Amino acid sequence: MLIVDSQVHIWAANTPERPWAEKAKPHRPEPFGIKKLLPEMKAAGVDRVVLVPPSLDRTRNDLALDAAHSHPRQFAVMGKINPATQPRGTLADWRNEPGMLGLRFNFKKNMEKLLNPEHMGWVWAEAEAAGIPMYVGVEHSAVKLVDAVAERHPQLRIILDHLALASGAKDDAAFRDLDLLLAIAKRPNVAVKISALPGYTTATYPCRNLHPYVQRVYDAFGPGRMFWGSDLTRLKCSYRQCVKMFTEEMPWLTTGDLEQIMGRALCEWIGWPVPAS
Repeated sequence: MLIVDSQVHIWAANTPERPWAEKAKPHRPEPFGIKKLLPEMKAAGVDRVVLVPPSLDRTRNDLALDAAHSHPRQFAVMGKINPATQPRGTLADWRNEPGMLGLRFNFKKNMEKLLNPEHMGWVWAEAEAAGIPMYVGVEHSAVKLVDAVAERHPQLRIILDHLALASGAKDDAAFRDLDLLLAIAKRPNVAVKISALPGYTTATYPCRNLHPYVQRVYDAFGPGRMFWGSDLTRLKCSYRQCVKMFTEEMPWLTTGDLEQIMGRALCEWIGWPVPAS
């Protein structure tokens, strides 16, 4: 089975030549690059990783792209831009950069910008025209705003981060408004990342209190639009356990379901070629 992690951050040290964003707080105290990531992937049985540049790097994509250039079979990138400074008309060539497969935006602290035509309108339109998939970070209360974007841009492939769960929320409180997420499943151009889930519970592995919520997501989106991921550097269990939570602890998922959820469906959505079954 091909195992593809839909989100991992890597970062370098905070130096004058490569300063972090102001007040940046990395997930781990030491820099985390591919020299540390590759052994963790091997031990966990993870074949591929989609790298997402962390907020401390602002909109720098170079570190993730370097990893994708040096290890193209193992890494690809969902990059970042600042819509206020990115020249318009430049997204048509975005995926021409080897390893760059899409864009990622986190609106959890800036939800008012999501539907601001002056800020994001041109991005949605250019990404749709260029076939650029997007990771989008929002909370449940803002899923309706994404729904409006998905309706206006039906060819734009949108992937919602971490089931649109609120940062810091745990257990039933984190999933209290899950119906607001499930409602967007009616849009065939919207998928979800079932990523970082151990961070949203006080339970230990295998986090059985979360399994019914995963099943509700499965019932709404199906295995072709739900993508496993770890957000490794803030994971609350081992990397291998994060994999096994799905592959061994949810017996209602068939082998065919797991093939899709654990990697193949994501690769198809973001255009990362996979080997034949």
